[in-house]
Amino acid sequence: MIMPGGKPTMFMSILMFGEPGADILYPDPGFPIYRSMIEFTGARPVPVPIREENGFAFSAEETLKLITPQTRLLIINSPANPTGGVTPKAEVDKLVAGLEKWPDVAIMSDEIYDHMVYDGETHVCLLSYPSIRDRLILLNGWSKTYAMTGWRLGYAVWPGKLYDYARKLAVNLHSCVNASAQYAGLAALKGPQDEVRKMVAEFDKRRKVVVEGLEQIARRLLRDAQRARSTRSRTSSARAGRPRRSASSLLEDAGVAIIGGPDFGILGEGYVRLSYANSTENILKALDRMGEFLSNRKAA
Repeated sequence: MIMPGGKPTMFMSILMFGEPGADILYPDPGFPIYRSMIEFTGARPVPVPIREENGFAFSAEETLKLITPQTRLLIINSPANPTGGVTPKAEVDKLVAGLEKWPDVAIMSDEIYDHMVYDGETHVCLLSYPSIRDRLILLNGWSKTYAMTGWRLGYAVWPGKLYDYARKLAVNLHSCVNASAQYAGLAALKGPQDEVRKMVAEFDKRRKVVVEGLEQIARRLLRDAQRARSTRSRTSSARAGRPRRSASSLLEDAGVAIIGGPDFGILGEGYVRLSYANSTENILKALDRMGEFLSNRKAA
């Protein structure tokens, strides 16, 4: 059954399965509201590690080992927020096969970034697995694919056996989206998808600008360290020591806003999140400021 609502459905899913004594597995680092909602229900939040060595995708083996008789719900998010990691089909296949041992564990798959994939990666929709369809809750919407953030347009696909419960909860969680927004959503679905592809291609260009800029900063810091004959020097375009403090200092001293990785979970420690949802011109300015800020800190 299909019903409206993206984030509200996520809230409903966690409310439905969360209670004291229950475990809910969620991606870490991940969308912060997953954990906060789990804790709100009294359930125990169990982090599913999203590791750099796995391309910031989940490991099926590691995930399955976290499931116990107390597990009620497994939350999956691929492509992932905030890392952008895409879990490959082979890993999803392993997870689905392993879930046969746990028939009472429901799965909530947040697929809102399903079109935001790069470098030849392919999104795998969990609806393509019939063996879990009777316990799968799928979330998606218009905000990312069609740049309609704030329009409050989303949808969820629920298994029939859970739909009646979800419909009763929805009375208190769903708002009525205005008619013009609904018609706009229909037009986005029915119309040509060329603009979506153009948007993703443009984001890809900006993403590469960020990566190249960070690599240049890392190389420069390494050269500076070598010139200073430093005996200990470790730089990375993805890692950052004391990320929250670094993010605050960068904002206050250089006027560049980033987010510390721990804001997205325990395993976000040592990372920061950068957004490329801005113009290339502004991204280059930000990278220059970051490079100068880090060079000055190294010199100090």
